Amino acid sequence: MRAPDWLIARPVAHRGLHDRARGIVENMPGAFTAAVAGNFAIETDLQLTADGEAMVHHDDALGRLTDGSGALRDMTAAQLRQVTFKDTPERMISLGDLCTLVAGRVPLVIEVKSHFDGDRKLVRRIAEVLASYTGPAAVMSFDPDQVLVLREALPALPRGIIAQRTYDDSYWAKLTPAQRDGMLYLRHAMQTQPHFVNYWIEQLPAPAPWIARNIFGCPLLAWTIRTPEQRARAARYADQMVFEGFVPDP
Repeated sequence: MRAPDWLIARPVAHRGLHDRARGIVENMPGAFTAAVAGNFAIETDLQLTADGEAMVHHDDALGRLTDGSGALRDMTAAQLRQVTFKDTPERMISLGDLCTLVAGRVPLVIEVKSHFDGDRKLVRRIAEVLASYTGPAAVMSFDPDQVLVLREALPALPRGIIAQRTYDDSYWAKLTPAQRDGMLYLRHAMQTQPHFVNYWIEQLPAPAPWIARNIFGCPLLAWTIRTPEQRARAARYADQMVFEGFVPDP
């Protein structure tokens, strides 16, 4: 199955249309409201709580953009709903809350955050929530195992792999060599069968996404576009951009 046309019809606002200078923090409700108002698709992140809920947040711990501290997976959804974003009155929301807020007006492009430990509870919760959501939504992850679970649990839902050409920087040091090796060159694609690829703009062009796009027909998103040079590269090598830090022309 090829990803639907709506996935690449409009630029995708990275973690919502946020702007700290205007008091709009990434992944807070105001960032999603702004994206809807601009008619941009929304990229966002989900983390698993101690009681199995899918909460909207990029980091796996509090503190960078929110009040408080501690790992999200050690807290309940009720506790996290009380967490406020710094210098704002807005609070963290769940995937269900996000679906209610957006109500199908723009597409959701959801990233499953993974600890690469084989825990599949987050995808199962996503499946439960999206089963009753009628708006356009796609789900993706860096972790091929999570994409494989998406294929099994939500076979009709557009699923994607987030990827880059190399995984040798410090962020990926937590993975085993076998895990990093399995992510290279989209070599897991015969198992995961992604409908689209979301690739790091700084490593485009690259052979694997070129093959996925031009041979197998997978739409190619490029993340994260912040500069005019990156925007020009995305226009040349990808089908759509995941952007932040500016507002694309209508």
